[in-house]
Amino acid sequence: MSTIERLTTDMTAALKARDHFTLGTLRQVVAAVRAEEKSGKVARQLTEEEVQAVLVAEVKKRRESAMIYSGAGAEDRADNESDEADLIETYLPAALSDADVDALVAQAIAEVGATTMQDMGKVMKAATAAAAASGGRVDGKTLSGKVRAALG
Repeated sequence: MSTIERLTTDMTAALKARDHFTLGTLRQVVAAVRAEEKSGKVARQLTEEEVQAVLVAEVKKRRESAMIYSGAGAEDRADNESDEADLIETYLPAALSDADVDALVAQAIAEVGATTMQDMGKVMKAATAAAAASGGRVDGKTLSGKVRAALG
């Protein structure tokens, strides 16, 4: 079952269960996916990777909103945004552990033959591809920090 099918099935279940929080969050996510499908000159069906990218963007938006709300003293809104981000993350592949990311970075450095910071782009490209191939998920900022530390 694809991610968008899971989202719509769970949205229907939340509607029947009268779970307003889950229903509202999933409606927003499905709307974001549909908007992405219709963006551009021609409407198209998104691939699974593109749907995952939309979900990652939605999680990032909610995490940033939660930080802004908590900084402004609106803890109830911050908690709501964090809860929404946690719900959306259940539809994403599991994040790779630090040890797995370190191993990916070491493998990418060896594969590319990188020795200096000038090779960071090549290493990032290889490490990102390896993370996608492993079925895991890694944040670009985390990966960048690990590559930067490894290349010194």
